[in-house]
Amino acid sequence: MKIIQILPELNAGGVERGTVELAAFLVAAGHEALVISNGGRLVADLERCGARHIAVPVHRKSVASLWQLRGLQRILTEERADILHLRSRVPGWLAWLVWRGMDPRTRPRLVSTVHGFYSVNAYSAVMTRGERIIAVSESVRQYVLDNYPKVANDIIRVIPRGIEPANFGEKFRPAEAWLRAWQAERPGVAGKRVLLLPGRITRLKGHDEFFELIAALKRQGVAVHGLVAGDTHPKKRAYLAELHATVRRLGIDGEVEFLGHRHDLREVMAVSDVVCGLSRQPESFGRTVLEALALGKPVLGYDCGGVGELLSQLFPMGRVALGDRAGLLETARAILGGRERPLPVGEPFTLGAMCRATLAVYQELR
Repeated sequence: MKIIQILPELNAGGVERGTVELAAFLVAAGHEALVISNGGRLVADLERCGARHIAVPVHRKSVASLWQLRGLQRILTEERADILHLRSRVPGWLAWLVWRGMDPRTRPRLVSTVHGFYSVNAYSAVMTRGERIIAVSESVRQYVLDNYPKVANDIIRVIPRGIEPANFGEKFRPAEAWLRAWQAERPGVAGKRVLLLPGRITRLKGHDEFFELIAALKRQGVAVHGLVAGDTHPKKRAYLAELHATVRRLGIDGEVEFLGHRHDLREVMAVSDVVCGLSRQPESFGRTVLEALALGKPVLGYDCGGVGELLSQLFPMGRVALGDRAGLLETARAILGGRERPLPVGEPFTLGAMCRATLAVYQELR
């Protein structure tokens, strides 16, 4: 089969990484994999695995994006793909408009993945237009059924995001050279308990709660160091400045470090004592949380959405009611003072299981 996936860009993020991983699996299985996007740092990884990338500016949320329709129509007509897989709303609309006008006898079959709890409106509805709809968690499946009553339950397939056990396992240890460099860069962290908050710098990721937790632990005499790892979009620079001001106000300048984007997040998680998932808005899945759990790291997170699902199955001790800041402190103290570790991560949360299940969805339509 020839499969085309379409998404805005190929930069950092779970959707982007999952797109590249699926393309690599498809190529290895003897299929042809293409990705249409505006490009990004993951294009090299995509092409290295034998997939093709077609650069089209399908990332802009503006009427100007409609100028891309003719180019997309040419691509879809020339490529004669078997499957067109929509992964995001703006490119989803563009691709769907082209697909709708194609001959039903020869056009590709349409699959969409609902990756998040989108705002409920006509703009988001395009992600429910697939002939098969993939939901990344049970929470997302229920969101689709609750908010889009015209969608039949029998066309939805729940496929959790997956990790590669060879890369994320309890036995993983960073290379000695990496450890030496890490320790040399931050000698003051030795002997402290390290809490990590991974994720893009946005108002939804719970940075304020994280900083208040670090400050509270410090007041209680816990030697603690907080790490914030994640991209800052140029439009979020002002918010990043707010976060630095919050750290200064709480008096934890020496206990908090902003790492920015990290290609070595796995290693950073491996040297952390607790990984936090504190998004104020329920997350559809929580891939980074899954990676941390697979590494055997305790996760402290809000019990809602996909993160709550993962914790309920793999590390119930880490669940805290959404917004319960006192509960965060109590649970953090319990985790730091105990020896509880997550259950081993296996199917359906492996990359192989995710890719095989997605291929099975494609095959349903052929």
